Amino acid sequence: MRITLNGEERDIASRDIEGLLRELDYRPDAVATAVNREFVPRGARGEARIAEGDAVEILSPMKGG
Repeated sequence: MRITLNGEERDIASRDIEGLLRELDYRPDAVATAVNREFVPRGARGEARIAEGDAVEILSPMKGG
């Protein structure tokens, strides 16, 4: 399925955020996630479905100022 991930189009196999994080080798405890600009809490990632054309953001915290 084709989605927009962090602003770039990408083909993925996963159908939910939890699976997508595993597919892309992200540490689930070290990122924030959103689907179509809606924040997805860590505990809801298994139920947060991804559909064709969705915009997904996976963000890592940054230090600095």
